[in-house]
Amino acid sequence: MKKLAPLLILTAGILWGCLGIFVRQLNNHGLVSMDIVFLRALVTCLIMGLVLLIFDRSKFRIRWKDLWCFLGTGICSIVFFNFCYFKAVTLTSLSVAAVLLYTAPAMVMVMSHFLFGEAFTRKKVLALLMTFLGCLLVTGILTDPGRISALGILTGLGAGWGYALYSIFGRYALERGYHSLTITFYTFLIASLGTFFLTDSGRVAEVATESLPMFGLCLALGLLGTVVPYLTYTAGLQYVENSKASIIASVEPVTATVLGMVLYREPLTLAGVTGVILVLAALAICSGE
Repeated sequence: MKKLAPLLILTAGILWGCLGIFVRQLNNHGLVSMDIVFLRALVTCLIMGLVLLIFDRSKFRIRWKDLWCFLGTGICSIVFFNFCYFKAVTLTSLSVAAVLLYTAPAMVMVMSHFLFGEAFTRKKVLALLMTFLGCLLVTGILTDPGRISALGILTGLGAGWGYALYSIFGRYALERGYHSLTITFYTFLIASLGTFFLTDSGRVAEVATESLPMFGLCLALGLLGTVVPYLTYTAGLQYVENSKASIIASVEPVTATVLGMVLYREPLTLAGVTGVILVLAALAICSGE
């Protein structure tokens, strides 16, 4: 499993890079950012709850003294991160939103150094710098700063902070002996409860059940956009340092950039291509460390 850990994290990054497709479709049907956060959390919680109910009910057990770990992954990370990310998708392009999200590796590296004693190695720092430069190039902040709004940048950076916190709180939960299935279930149970009063649940239910294709889209949002990537990422965290895992998952903006170009004809400049190459090179460096 240890050898497969980087591949598990890479898979999570690719699937997360597809999230913008779901967001755009749901936006077109009248759902706003917080509606989508609630829908994603609820569908994921229901899927995970059914899996645990059928295969291993013992994984429902948690200790009350560890509840703060799941409040951290559910509220501080998922709710805040998803709201900021989905908002950024509506304010910018898919690639810009996803790349701003990946300021997270820097935040994870710094926090993990102080909280878990993870070392600042030369390769990790080099990979981090390459990722950051790649982010700047893909977003166009260096070549064309006027086309990116301040609010778009702030929401994208907020998403990065929230995403970074999942690695931190998730690591604490793993160190307390919890399985990735347990962590994922309680993360999204708390996230769905946390967003219930902040959204129009009636409108969400109406959109989700208006047609069979829309119902399938909502299931895919929960299964492919959430359950599978969070399970694989959390499982990979058992064998990969937080900082390295966060850099490996930087394949997400590359995926989002390619999808934005192919599906929505979002422009990709020479600087953007260079940025994508830098992110991929950083991923290779970090994976080989």
